[in-house]
Amino acid sequence: MDEPEFRPTHVVPPDGLPSWSAPDPAQPSVPLDPVLPVRLTEVIGDWGHVTCSNGWQTWVDSRLLVALPQQPPRTPNALAPAGDPRPLLRRVEEAVQAYRQALDDLAEGRISREAFADRIRGHRVGAVLDGESAWLLDLEQECWFYARAGQLQPHAAVSIPGEREGRQSAVDHAPTQAGEP
Repeated sequence: MDEPEFRPTHVVPPDGLPSWSAPDPAQPSVPLDPVLPVRLTEVIGDWGHVTCSNGWQTWVDSRLLVALPQQPPRTPNALAPAGDPRPLLRRVEEAVQAYRQALDDLAEGRISREAFADRIRGHRVGAVLDGESAWLLDLEQECWFYARAGQLQPHAAVSIPGEREGRQSAVDHAPTQAGEP
């Protein structure tokens, strides 16, 4: 049986890192080398249990580990790139604007708390922007998309496959702008 591939989550800081055989300062162990890749497997308070690429395990001060950027997990069935992210970004912007308008109306006393709740019921949007990368939620396709360098890649379904048939999505329940059908 093949060993699973070692995938580090962190590296040791450039000055190295003391380690302990247990999450107990009275049990010191061999210090870890500078910039050593490790996988953080457990956290208890400030203590972090790490595994090194050779399988050796030890405890460290997890606050001092340097996190590595992680690629999004792969889907079992690769989906084709979806193209230009700008239309989806436009829908995200419109949804945020509609929510902001409802919130402004509530804050300025133009609508009641109940009217606010009615206006935003079923209203869902998701976006995480991180430099050149972005996660965008498309409720029409019930899918999260990962966008990098201007290209969308379908990534994670919002619902269980086949669940959408026989029910309306949250988008179908979203409030419309004034004057829209």
